[in-house]
Amino acid sequence: MQLIFDGLCWVGALSFATAARYDLHFSRIDVSGLLLAVPLVAAGQVVAGLLFGLYRGRWPFGGFDELAGVLNAVVAVTAGLFVVNVLLDPHLVPRSVPLGAGVASLVLMAGGRYVWRLQDERRRRPSADGSRRLLVFGAGEAGSQIIRALLRNPESEYVPVAALDDDPDRRNLRIMGVPVVGNRSRLAEAAREANADALLIALPSAPAALVTEIGELAAACGLPVKVLPPVSELVDCRVSVGDIRDISVEDLLGRHRIRTDLESIAGYVTGKRVLVTGAGGSIGSELCRQIYRFAPAELILLDRDESALHAVELAIYGRALMDSPDLVLVDLRDRPAVERVLTTRRPEVIFHAAALKHLPLLERHPAEAVKTNVWATLDLLELAVATGVERIINISTDKAAEPCSVLGYSKRITERLTAYMAAHSSTVCLSVRFGNVLGSRGSVLATLQSQIERGGPVTVTHPNVTRYFMTIEEAVELVIQAGAIARSGEVLVLDMGAPVRIAEVAQLLAARAERTVTIHYTGLRGGEKLHEVLLGPDEPDRRPAHPLISQVPVEWIEPEAVRKLDVAAPDGALTSQLAALSGQPARVPASDD
Repeated sequence: MQLIFDGLCWVGALSFATAARYDLHFSRIDVSGLLLAVPLVAAGQVVAGLLFGLYRGRWPFGGFDELAGVLNAVVAVTAGLFVVNVLLDPHLVPRSVPLGAGVASLVLMAGGRYVWRLQDERRRRPSADGSRRLLVFGAGEAGSQIIRALLRNPESEYVPVAALDDDPDRRNLRIMGVPVVGNRSRLAEAAREANADALLIALPSAPAALVTEIGELAAACGLPVKVLPPVSELVDCRVSVGDIRDISVEDLLGRHRIRTDLESIAGYVTGKRVLVTGAGGSIGSELCRQIYRFAPAELILLDRDESALHAVELAIYGRALMDSPDLVLVDLRDRPAVERVLTTRRPEVIFHAAALKHLPLLERHPAEAVKTNVWATLDLLELAVATGVERIINISTDKAAEPCSVLGYSKRITERLTAYMAAHSSTVCLSVRFGNVLGSRGSVLATLQSQIERGGPVTVTHPNVTRYFMTIEEAVELVIQAGAIARSGEVLVLDMGAPVRIAEVAQLLAARAERTVTIHYTGLRGGEKLHEVLLGPDEPDRRPAHPLISQVPVEWIEPEAVRKLDVAAPDGALTSQLAALSGQPARVPASDD
């Protein structure tokens, strides 16, 4: 059909150019010469079209990629007809006719393809009656791509009806008939005029401030908000209908995953015997999943929670028979049991993720923090050195920076103990410090979402409280990377961007709920800070190996001093002991700024 259409275009173009040459005096036309020229150009179009891929299915008919092939074929046929016509005597047609016919045939072929493409797009356009009417914010490359993709998909759930963009150069733009009707200030008016049902922020990797502002404007109009994923998550940086999704917590926080080159730095894991403590926890299980990809000789999963071990085995291996020797059910407080594991399994790399982490509970039970976070970690460090472990990575928390809680004190002490072992052994010992983890069990965001799902109220400690956040994947990548780039005894701290005000996140999450959810402020609890920090006042921010990772030296502490902690002492006295060993005076944070 393409070949026949192009041949007919040449017939029409050649006839028109010949008639135009004689000012439409048809009696002056040499019909016999014209009839000889017609099959000549038709045959030439077949040959040229095959040479340039027009009739081999290389491009869809009517596509922009096909235009270059059409142009090349027309130029070749025009040149061939001109040469043949000049060499023949008498000429088949006047010498100017091939040039005019070439231009006319190109117009006919391109025009016919355009009309076909236009009709095809109209046929595939989703019905506005059966689809949600979508207002698109952003008429740049991503916005144009998504509008075209939506209008070419008859099964699309959405049909774009109008677009907004803050760039004044786009104020008169139309994308496949969809007009740009103004900037963000006209959002409410545009939604009303277009009778929109939803708003799409067509700006991959849009900053959190923009997502928040546009989300609030849309919420005031009763429009649900959709977004596109970051550019790093798109295939070939192109957007498609399937990329449209609801706003995630990461979008609200502006926390998009920082990708690191793990393939080049995780060689110390491949072919090694690797042990992960706390393997069933949020961080531990993700550690196991990522380490497994690097083909360790053995991956030993240690935890005291049998249900957690069951879950992580299922996640990694796709089965959960719990009969594998890689699953080790041990309490880290049981030093003889831990010693048996290390002496029999001989791990070469240890990731220490096991810990008690809930701040309010540890404020009430500081002795438990000592037994698990401090003494059990010290036992593991000593046993690791004694059994020849090559390196041990201790997972800490941002609460260890300028600590003021039992959790912070205990984790700071483990950083100092890790530094001691690094200074007094050949084992590479280091710590990794990071803030709140999105999606981890018991995290503040998980709590907020759970409260909203129950209908509220949402509880926030203080209107001005801020916290740092990162994804689980990002945290684990930092932990694995730490084992390769850190100097023994250091603490690695990730640049986690700007801290996030929890009250704002709670308000945004509540606004997305189907029913009204109230927010109650409960007040800061004992040991809680209004604002967390990542580095202490005496900790330099040096980043010699990675632009997003600070490598902080740590002043070590003697294990004997830690062993003298009196867990039978009153809670207040034990907390003071912990504060002293952490290097910080015991204090209570200010309740407000």
